[in-house]
Amino acid sequence: MKFENTGLEKTQIDLNRLTYIMEEHGFVLAGQWDYERVTYDRKFELKEGVYYLRVFGFAVQGDIGADDAVIELMTPLLGKHYYPHGVEYGDDEYYPESLVKTCEKLLADIKTETAHFVG
Repeated sequence: MKFENTGLEKTQIDLNRLTYIMEEHGFVLAGQWDYERVTYDRKFELKEGVYYLRVFGFAVQGDIGADDAVIELMTPLLGKHYYPHGVEYGDDEYYPESLVKTCEKLLADIKTETAHFVG
């Protein structure tokens, strides 16, 4: 499920500030980066299953591995995890309304916080 028009798309922000903001909202970066891309995950374990809210970004300047990059954010996705296959993002998946609302609130809060650091 895509969360379009969140205001996060195309936002450019320093990697370290972004990571701090994302961690404050329960997201983890862990090993989900390479020298050009990052993925922040927030895991939700519900009775309906395990879901991940993912916020993707890529370096428009600098080097992620050196913790010296400016990241441009992309459209966030919500997906359902299926063991052992991975996460499915399809529109035909079931996403509990309460989860969708929680994700929308998280993304709005992140947008508000990142706005303080965007020139």
